[in-house]
Amino acid sequence: MPSLPRLAPLSRLLPALAMLLLLAGCAIAPPRTDDPLEKFNRKSYAFNMALDTHVLRPVAVGYTKVTPKPVQTSISNFFTNIRLPISIANNLLQARPSAAMDDTGRFLINMTVGLAGFFDPATKMQIPLKETDFGITLARWGLPEGDFLMVPFLGPSTFRDVWQYPVDGYLFDPLSYFSSNHKFHWGQYYIPQVVYFIQMRAQLLDADSFLKEAYDPYAFVRDAWRQNRLNKIYDGNPPADVMLKLQQGGSNQNNQQNYDPEELLKEQQKWEQQQKQQKSGGA
Repeated sequence: MPSLPRLAPLSRLLPALAMLLLLAGCAIAPPRTDDPLEKFNRKSYAFNMALDTHVLRPVAVGYTKVTPKPVQTSISNFFTNIRLPISIANNLLQARPSAAMDDTGRFLINMTVGLAGFFDPATKMQIPLKETDFGITLARWGLPEGDFLMVPFLGPSTFRDVWQYPVDGYLFDPLSYFSSNHKFHWGQYYIPQVVYFIQMRAQLLDADSFLKEAYDPYAFVRDAWRQNRLNKIYDGNPPADVMLKLQQGGSNQNNQQNYDPEELLKEQQKWEQQQKQQKSGGA
């Protein structure tokens, strides 16, 4: 019978949707052209979205109807906290001891005072959350990101970032150690991860309509995801030349070093409107 680590990637099921948490203020300039696997990626994206439409979203809607908001918040707090060892390990691998100490402090406080992480007193104590993963670790080591890859069931990634699934899921995730040291006979090992991605999907219901407004949803998800990853790698302040490279073909490439997602959202909406006008004019 498979163990929990093999289900760990499902906790990241459709990161294209998880990324929507940022889409209210994080979008893209005109789509990039460096997508050599685009034909495969679009088919994979269509599969993932069909799965979400027919399975994940209905389950998430039902979950929100029967689960009180305070309970949803507690569940979200628990999984955010229980996964902190992943960030702690990667912060150490990135030679960032201060960030590792912050996350360690959050983890210990929330596990004790926060009653196993269901409450979040660490945030009230203003202890910052320094989430990271093995994909960012590889980036900080200088490994090129490689081609963009839309993975079936998992969502957006690159040849570099896809390594976070086996490394973080098998080596650093506390739930993996829990499952490897307990024998289950009725599939109980699925419960934590299933609840996790249902809760994650439920948090994104309000953002569904935002993606539908995109002229090209696949390109929107692809570029917004890559931009979000770049933002994480540079701690929210990527260098101007890196941002310019990311925003290939943008109509308003500025040299600000500060990451301004609202401005990028305006650029995306402007570009989409131009495409719609051109399509209408050519009809």
